[in-house]
Amino acid sequence: MLAALGLEPAEEAVYRALLNRPSATAARLAELLELAEPDAATALARLEDVGLVNRDPTGAYRATPPAVGLGALITERRDSLRMAEHALVTLAEEHRAAVAGRTIGELIEVVTGVDAIRHRFLQLQQAARAQLRLFITAPFIAVPPGENTAETAAVERGIRFRAVLERAVLEQPGHVEETVDSLGRGVELRVVDELPMKLAIADADLALVPLAVAPGGEPGAVLLHRSGLLTAMEALFDAVWQRAHPLELSTVGAGRAQLAELATDAPTDLDRRIIALLLAGLTDQAVATQLDLSLRTLQRRLRHLMDTAGVRTRMQLSWYAVQNGWVGRA
Repeated sequence: MLAALGLEPAEEAVYRALLNRPSATAARLAELLELAEPDAATALARLEDVGLVNRDPTGAYRATPPAVGLGALITERRDSLRMAEHALVTLAEEHRAAVAGRTIGELIEVVTGVDAIRHRFLQLQQAARAQLRLFITAPFIAVPPGENTAETAAVERGIRFRAVLERAVLEQPGHVEETVDSLGRGVELRVVDELPMKLAIADADLALVPLAVAPGGEPGAVLLHRSGLLTAMEALFDAVWQRAHPLELSTVGAGRAQLAELATDAPTDLDRRIIALLLAGLTDQAVATQLDLSLRTLQRRLRHLMDTAGVRTRMQLSWYAVQNGWVGRA
């Protein structure tokens, strides 16, 4: 549990053992945890360095209270991450400035082979800071259904994740279940009969476009950096997204969830309840509490509704909802 703070399993075990007793020597801890005494001593030295244990006048070790010791470590780690985030912004700007002067060859990177494409696809999702946009078509070559581990991580860190599925994808074994899982995590999904290509876009910085290959040939893809071509890919995604049909979850017997396909501009019952509560003057947090939603899920739904209505503000959304019968005029 404390690996995120840089502690090894043996160090955590020693700290936990000390928390349960007033004090203990390295020899006693080694005996309790079935460790070699030098290993226990090494762990104690490391814990002492980070302020999680201290020695009393007899030479025995005592644990620093977690609220004090671990709290300080967490604050230090949080400050380090904040500094790293600031460095990321600076380096990203430097990279953009450098890219602006590159030749066409430097803005397009060719990726060859299944493993290399999979690696780049995962990296692209991990690099996103605000949003990810995908076209998903069959067949699956680099990342089969159920193996995109970066999707969950992206959604959990607050990335807006939108994907358009080609209808044939839902006919692939296991993909309906994966689609239901993705919707449950907060991924926004839409479906169309056909897509022109596979595509993955991270923010406005990177795009991965697989290349068509001859049967039996080695698959390839191009990684596009910020450029006019990447801007065209963004425009293509937005145009397809607007005409695609949203996929939502509906509940069937025994509380099981299944897919429901909506008309492009049709709000769900949940959407109507959200808008009604907002019109009643409730805050986002109050609406989320009333509907048993997370604040992030609520805000994701509102972004979706604003996209559907083609508006930019909550006030415009409220007006549109009333004028178009999404909620009662009363």
